[in-house]
Formats: sequence, structure tokens, C-alpha cells
Amino acid sequence: MVDVLLGLQWGDEGKGKVVDYLARQYDIVARFQGGPNAGHTLVLDGQKFVLHTIPSGIFRPQVLNLIGNGVVIDPTTLIKEMESIAAAVPNFGERLFIAKKAQLILPSHRLLDTAMEAAKGKAKIGSTLRGIGPTYTDKIARRGLRMGDILLPNFKARYEELKTEHLKMAQIYPTVDFDLAEQEANFFAAVETLKGHQLVDGEYFINKQLTQGKKVLAEGAQGSMLDIDFGTYPFVTSSNTISAGVCNGLGVAPQKIGEVIGITKAYCTRVGSGPFPSELFGEEGENLRQAGGEFGATTGRPRRCGWLDLPQLKYTIMLNGVTQLVITKVDVLNEMEELKVATAYNYGGQKSQELPHDLVLEDISLDYRSYAGWKSNLKGIQKFEDFPQKLQDYIHSLETELDVPMKMISTGPEREALIIRD
Repeated sequence: MVDVLLGLQWGDEGKGKVVDYLARQYDIVARFQGGPNAGHTLVLDGQKFVLHTIPSGIFRPQVLNLIGNGVVIDPTTLIKEMESIAAAVPNFGERLFIAKKAQLILPSHRLLDTAMEAAKGKAKIGSTLRGIGPTYTDKIARRGLRMGDILLPNFKARYEELKTEHLKMAQIYPTVDFDLAEQEANFFAAVETLKGHQLVDGEYFINKQLTQGKKVLAEGAQGSMLDIDFGTYPFVTSSNTISAGVCNGLGVAPQKIGEVIGITKAYCTRVGSGPFPSELFGEEGENLRQAGGEFGATTGRPRRCGWLDLPQLKYTIMLNGVTQLVITKVDVLNEMEELKVATAYNYGGQKSQELPHDLVLEDISLDYRSYAGWKSNLKGIQKFEDFPQKLQDYIHSLETELDVPMKMISTGPEREALIIRD
């Protein structure tokens, strides 16, 4: 079976650390969507690593890692990422496989992304400018280039043809500062290096492993509220971030999906533009941001912060078929006298547990429930029963509301700061 681990909010829920912990129980960790706009942060032996494309199982020496066909790959970024882990994981190349059907991000995709976002002015969607949207656009338009194409003798000609199309498109947008020639030189150097890595037919690779009884963990990027179909459109990413995306992104059948592990923070964050109903502003929001170190792993942008939103979580639990929950960053709330949780939405003159079809347009207010803070340091605690009673009450309340068991509780960024419940 393929178990799935994904974020239930707007991303940045702490997926990397949890995948790293769970990976020792699996034979393969596979990324199924997204691109280098994702950032999974892991702290190992006091050293911080940020992964953008490589699956988070790479630090477990017995685990194979697959970058699936649903991922979009920037060769330059991928090579830099490989270099950043080479000292800590000297044999990573033996355990990293890349699907030939994964789409390539070209330098001209990033040029287009930058120009298109600049043209939006105040209506910016908050793109990371990594070329993700234009790459998925070319995929759907059936003109994109894929990883396997770098092995073809006519790759350079096909690259030039697509680049020419991009440059024509760019003429309708504002001129932006972008050194295309320099970026191309880096791109082709990276492509030559990638030719020496393990490029595979990902769908056959993963299904053969399953046939042999191997256990697979599918790792999501971004969060469920950024899903292209079910997220806060148009302020979303360009791929399906929910569990259904595993089937397309790896080439596995629906009946192969087993456990679906959903991750949520003890509060909520969002990077970039778009609706965020439970957002905190002013000093309250800034205090939460500083306490949680809420700055983007990929962009460094400050994250918007707010209270946990139960209707939103119920929505993504439903969409993903979540079977167990992980809650992270409860330690960020250690010093709070009081914390809140959103319990209902008010819109259209009615109270509802359901999200409206368009969070962008609706005039929405939220109802909240208050909880007493636990005012206690959690460092070193290894058992749920040793938590302060008020924190135990908070977790039990969330489980009751969400009707899904809370199997893991993260109390810090380190590997060992993770409470496992039976």
C-alpha cells in the first residue's frame, strides 16, 4: 500500500520533519506533486536542511527516494539541493530516482512567471517566481519538456523552440530584470549533471516495488488549501495537493492508497496573498510569527499567522480521507495565557460548518472558542500523559471536534521532539 502524508492547511505545517521520522518505517518515500516552491525543513543533529524537490526520506540510509512524474523539476535548483546534502548524505545518488515523465522548469518559465506577476500589480497572487505556474501551463497545453527528454539527441532544438514561444509571450508583459543567458548556462550545466543520475519510468518503478511488498510513503508539498481545484482559488498552487493527486503524481491506482496522515499546526499560517479568515493582525499576529519563527523556508517571506480553523480542517480532512492526524508547533503556544480556535463560519446571513465556494469574495466572520494556555515548557517530555493537563484537554477537544485520532504531537523542530500516541 501507499500511505500518504500531506498538509491540511496552507502549507508549512512541518511535513519534512514528520516524513523524516516516519521514513524509517518505509522502503520508499516519493514526492508526487509541486516543485521547488516547496520547502521542507529538517533539523538533524543541530544542523538545518531545507529540501525543495528531493523527498525528505533521503536522510534515512536504507530508504529509496523517488521524485514522481507529478513534480516539476528545475535542474539548477535540484543540483544545488544535491550539493547541499552531499556532505551529510554521501551516498544519496544511489537512493534517489527521478521519474522521466516529470516536467522540466526552464529558465524562460521563471522569466514568464516574474513578468506575469509584475503585471498583476496589487492583484498579485503571491507567486514564488520559481516558474511553477508556467511549467504546469505548458504541461496542460501539451508542449512541455520532460526529464526523459534530456537524454534525446534533439533536446536542445526542442528547448529552443519552447523558449522562443515563451519570449513571444513575455512581450505582452512588463520588462523585468532577468539574466536569461546566465540562467541558461546554469540550466544546461545542471542538465548534463542530471544525465548521470538515475532517471526511471516512475510508474513502473513504484508499482514493481509495491508488487514486491515494499512500503511506500507519498510525501505532499504545499498544503491542501492550495490545491488547484479545492483551495482558495485563484490564490493557489498549480497542482493537486490533496491525496487524490498521489494517483496521478506517481502512477498508482486508487485502491493502492492506505493510511492518509494529515498534518496541522496548533495554529495557522499562510505565505503570500489570498484569503485567510482566522488571520491575526497587529501585535497579536506579530508575536505569534516571532514565537514560531514563521518565515518561508523557500522565500524567507514572513508568514501571516492566525488561530486554528476547525471548519477549514474538517474540509481538508474530508477531501483527503484523513485517517490520522499530526499536530505540530504546540510548543509555540507555551507562554500564551489564552488561545483560540475558530468553530464556525458566518456568511450569507447564516452560521455554517462548511466553507463557501469562494473565500475571496464572501464577507466572512468566524466564531471562536477560547482555551486556557498551559504556560509550561514542553522540552524533554516523551509521553502524552506527561503533558500539562490543559494541553491534554486541548488535544482531546480537537480530536472530538475533528473525529480523527491525533497520533503524533511535535513539540519542537528536532527529530526527537515528537510524541507518539498508540
